[in-house]
Amino acid sequence: MINRLFGGVPAHGLVLLALFGAALVVAPYFVSNYILSVLIIVLYFAYVGQAWNLMLGFAGLLSLGHALFVGIGAYASAALFIRFGIPPLIGVFVSVALSVAVGCLIGYLGFRFSILGVYFALLTIAFAEFTGIMVDHIRWLGGTEGLFLPVAHRDRIDLVNLRGSPVMFYYIILTLTALALALCRLLLNSKLGYYWQAIREDQEAAEASGVHLFKYKMIAVAISSGLTGIAGVWYAFYYNNLFPESTFGTNRSIELILGTIVGGVGTLMGPIIGAFVLTPLGETLTALTEGMKIDGIKQFFWGLCVAVIVLYRPSGVWPWIARALRLDRKNDGDRA
Repeated sequence: MINRLFGGVPAHGLVLLALFGAALVVAPYFVSNYILSVLIIVLYFAYVGQAWNLMLGFAGLLSLGHALFVGIGAYASAALFIRFGIPPLIGVFVSVALSVAVGCLIGYLGFRFSILGVYFALLTIAFAEFTGIMVDHIRWLGGTEGLFLPVAHRDRIDLVNLRGSPVMFYYIILTLTALALALCRLLLNSKLGYYWQAIREDQEAAEASGVHLFKYKMIAVAISSGLTGIAGVWYAFYYNNLFPESTFGTNRSIELILGTIVGGVGTLMGPIIGAFVLTPLGETLTALTEGMKIDGIKQFFWGLCVAVIVLYRPSGVWPWIARALRLDRKNDGDRA
């Protein structure tokens, strides 16, 4: 397992990764509360971007409705906590199970009826919008008025109920991001990962070689949706409020994937680097234009960044950085 996790990575790459990780671990002790809040958002987008990247980057399955799984995970855990007093440490299993079930339903409909490419993406959008409308009319889940979690004392750390300070939430999402990176690394270097890459590069050739397309696509959807459902639990207890329109909306799904597109789809570090590039720049622009009443300036800036990346660095920022630091492997190219 150690060889699959670190094999092929040059020594100086491991040193840089260790320094980067160490900087993130000690960051809360040296930054202001505002910078800490930005880092929390960055890591959230890095984690969800990694989960989404598993579908498109590894298996070639385009999803534009991943906010659906965040919403399912968030609403399931929050409702169990508010209505029945079930802590999120237990509710996360329900959230993951529901997210995987809905993801597999979407996958089954898409793959069984050969709904591919952009049409599969539209299917994911349709499910996200439909679920948002449905939750909008369920008063038990708060409906249009929203679902609010009780805010406890933030000076005490309660991991079972996910109640505590922003620093606690920072370390939780940092741990999730590190675990997601390690998991995706192991999967990519496994037989399953090779099957996914074969499907991504040439589906017909993969099938002709004996790869069971339906089975391995479903596995990719299940893992991706389950990981995203975990993010939903964190999201609900960090923000303490949920609204159907903002949780399940297509614009939310687009926000989740922009960092990965900028960083490099199909790369392991792409979602992380993209989140660290895009989110702070967007927050800085918002702060600079505060008081000017310019609606949608952040979204405009993000769209401009994606357009520039597509035109000048179509493979993303990370492959370019990896080549500059001599981290790319001869036989793996930009997919390192």
